[in-house]
Amino acid sequence: MKYFLFLDESGDHGLSSIDENFPIFVLCGVLISESHYQEIENKVQSIKSKFWGNKKVIFHSRDIRKCEKEFVLLFDQNIKKDFYVNLNQLVSISNYEIICSAIDKQKYVFRYGRLSNDVYEISLSFIIERAIFSLDAKKESNKSLEVIIECRGKKEDNKLNMHFQRLCSRGTGFVDPLRLNNYNISISFKRKNENITGLQLSDLIAYPIARFVLDSARANPSFDILKSKIYSKDGKLFGLKIFP
Repeated sequence: MKYFLFLDESGDHGLSSIDENFPIFVLCGVLISESHYQEIENKVQSIKSKFWGNKKVIFHSRDIRKCEKEFVLLFDQNIKKDFYVNLNQLVSISNYEIICSAIDKQKYVFRYGRLSNDVYEISLSFIIERAIFSLDAKKESNKSLEVIIECRGKKEDNKLNMHFQRLCSRGTGFVDPLRLNNYNISISFKRKNENITGLQLSDLIAYPIARFVLDSARANPSFDILKSKIYSKDGKLFGLKIFP
């Protein structure tokens, strides 16, 4: 059985300047089996067809929240309500697992300094490690894993690919390289305009998690809907790590 791990982010991973109003970097992974991914693609296409017909639409969390670009139609409150009902059903009913890393950059810099390790790489290591834990528990045979990340730029993608190759050759603190490579793990980078459903789902999920990390006491209906999808083990959330 083939599995996909789609990764997208919320917030800026850079440490040189930090937005005091949003000092959080979240890397969100969505782990989906190939068979369930086809079901999710069909559901997403159904929603897009319902509201936009045959026009090409790419779900993007910021554009949806701001009612920008294709989502200007959400200024109509009746359409907006109907759209969110459909979107919430997609997130709550579909079969997938969330594995994500959140870093409070202000606290991170205070502890480790601005020249410390790349927070994107730290997050990727954690998410891949937990994805392996999750796959280990699944009973299918011949499991494989493809990590799919949205392109950020040639330099950034090359740097991240080198980090991924190091993971495959050295392993992580808890997963040795043999265990990683048992899943024929691979990585690919996709552009936003390729309209990859899994990346759009990851993008939609990342922001509510970031808001939860910023202020867990604040009402967050979107997070409440997706919380049950976070990878858990023995009743504990193993799929959400907040650094430092």
